[in-house]
Amino acid sequence: MVGPGAKREAVAHLRKVLEMSERRACSIVAADRKMIRYRLRRPPDTELRARLRALANERRRFGYRRLFILLRREGEPSGINRIYRLYREEGLAVRKRRARRKAIGTRVPILVEAKVNARWSLDFIHDQLACGRRFRILNIIDDVTRECLAAIADTSISGLRVARELTVLIGQRGKPRMIVSDHGTELTSNAILAWTKGHQVEWHYIAPGRPMQNGYIESFNGRMRDELLNESLFLSLDHARHAIGAWVEDYNTARPHSSLDHKTPAVYAADLIATGRHATLLHGFACRPLAQTTPQGVSSAEALIAAG
Repeated sequence: MVGPGAKREAVAHLRKVLEMSERRACSIVAADRKMIRYRLRRPPDTELRARLRALANERRRFGYRRLFILLRREGEPSGINRIYRLYREEGLAVRKRRARRKAIGTRVPILVEAKVNARWSLDFIHDQLACGRRFRILNIIDDVTRECLAAIADTSISGLRVARELTVLIGQRGKPRMIVSDHGTELTSNAILAWTKGHQVEWHYIAPGRPMQNGYIESFNGRMRDELLNESLFLSLDHARHAIGAWVEDYNTARPHSSLDHKTPAVYAADLIATGRHATLLHGFACRPLAQTTPQGVSSAEALIAAG
């Protein structure tokens, strides 16, 4: 017994069951009598605890750090240590799911210009409805701003459908400098090859069996799986589309992103456009660099050294 609470319980037990005096019980437990007699004067924090529980129930896969950011947005002045203490006392810890095995390959730094539409990533993720019918989701994200540009759910998505969705997205947002994907059948079809040639967009395929080369979309898929798909039961395809759309809107505009200094992707993108920064961004690793753009006045070697 090393904690004050445990020692108080032990002394109380000895005094009640064995009818010992306080002095003798404290000597057996090796506890100070002043510590045993101490009574907590800390306020109960009833309202803060209730709000913390409500946020944790609303966002069941959020840890105490993101809950702290949400409380700060609401004007809560408490520090992160106090929030963490209440988080533990309320038993709100998120159970970690078992991690999958990750492939390991040759790692080479990738430099990408830090601006909107510098590079998009896309990938498929699968789930099923309550009736057992399977469907898939085409996710498209901006690697720099981390925005989810589209999340198309359907029972079947062909290469022609992917090309059509990309055309619509370019009309709304502008043309990307590069698109990264794996070697999926839909993404290596003649429709995609014709689309890249017609729109003059560079398309980079990662090495087979190396999902870490497309790390941003893999991370996004993991967040969607953890926070939405594993927590929801979809009754129909329309229900799934509505829930996915609402989650994407929340992801872009409300959910704090740890790699963006706890800003939302939409706010980070607006700041990036407003400041007009065009620095290089260390994206991750692949078998060969996707793009090596260097700021004016800086050599390629200096940029690589600065990026580590």
